[in-house]
Amino acid sequence: MRSNAPTTVTTSRALVLDLIRTRSPISRVEIAAASGLTQATITQVVRDLMAEGLVTEAGRGRSVGGKPRVLLDIIPESCFAVGLHLNPEETVCVAVDLSGTVVGRLRHGDFGGETTCEGVVQLLAERVAELLAHLGIDRQKVLGLGVVAPGPLDVDAGTLLGPSALPDFVGHPLRDGLLAATGLPVLVDNDATAAAMAEYWSGALVGSRAHCTVFMGAGIGAGIVLDGMIYRGASSITGEFGALPLLGAEQDIPAGSLTPTLEDLAAPHGVVRRMQSLDAAGQDAGEPAGTQDSGGGPPTRAEMREFTRIAFAAGRGDARAHEVVQGSAERLAHGVLMLTNVLDLDSISLAGPGFARAGGLYVAAVRRVVQEAFFGRSRHDVDVRLATHVSNAAAAGGAALVLQQQLAPRALGLAPVMARP
Repeated sequence: MRSNAPTTVTTSRALVLDLIRTRSPISRVEIAAASGLTQATITQVVRDLMAEGLVTEAGRGRSVGGKPRVLLDIIPESCFAVGLHLNPEETVCVAVDLSGTVVGRLRHGDFGGETTCEGVVQLLAERVAELLAHLGIDRQKVLGLGVVAPGPLDVDAGTLLGPSALPDFVGHPLRDGLLAATGLPVLVDNDATAAAMAEYWSGALVGSRAHCTVFMGAGIGAGIVLDGMIYRGASSITGEFGALPLLGAEQDIPAGSLTPTLEDLAAPHGVVRRMQSLDAAGQDAGEPAGTQDSGGGPPTRAEMREFTRIAFAAGRGDARAHEVVQGSAERLAHGVLMLTNVLDLDSISLAGPGFARAGGLYVAAVRRVVQEAFFGRSRHDVDVRLATHVSNAAAAGGAALVLQQQLAPRALGLAPVMARP
């Protein structure tokens, strides 16, 4: 097991493979121009990638005078990784190929009645095996399993820390348990971080220097990618901007309550509790909510399901549901604006089950607020959009984290330890 020393690593192999993945078909000359690597280095790296069966020559480009250049492409089915997203409402298990394409998915609403962590780990291992068998994927081609969950986490030990949306797992050796149960290399990481990696590995961030994926599931978090590397801070507990206190929002909570956070008022459980408060008081959504619940603990499964119903109603034109969801979107947008100004972002995507039904409302609010108030708007634009995978982003990102760590290591800070058989 490696030390906790922070690292900044970008290998020649990572640069070359990333360029072939995201810009294929591409020639060796074009790789040299984009990477700054020497032709000798590129020749050796490409030779190694071809020997491993990851890259192939895919014909020749058009002649621009002289011999046409040989083009390179990846072989998507050469390897796979599995991603497993744990959250209070459901588990999502996906298989991803080398290109970042999700080739199969299993979604389960609960832990099958299991009440112990050991029993849940065994059940999760069975679901991984079920997915691989259903897809007919040779386990020899599976590079590992990336397990992601709401933070905070200890990525060195592969455990969840408190406070957590999954309190039963706090302190449990999740990574090591799944290593023993699946026989696959396993890493554990944050769901928002994983969602950002899913965007990067899929090729959606070509041209971006500073990207943030805002993830809304049980809570609100952010995964940050700077020049192709996940930003991890001192201990890989980064991007938890859902914990930002909303000073001035005290009028929205009961007297004597703590200052509310962004999650308290904008996350799915905040939306549900806001609607319940309005229903109880007989108010319109736009009126002051002096009895608004400030949070009252982590979201329940019932609240996550109710949020889905409210978001669906908002999309169908229900006035009260629309106003409540719009209020959540405005809160979120101003939180994202703070991140954009601090990090000088040029790209923002929204991912997670919280955006599955009413993502358009959130994208519109974030885009408008950022366009109007981003401090650096005179220098560059900021692209705001829904993520490539949206609902499956965290699971797909767990798999992408495995692919990156196994094939193209890049690190800016403390990367998760992968436990190996």
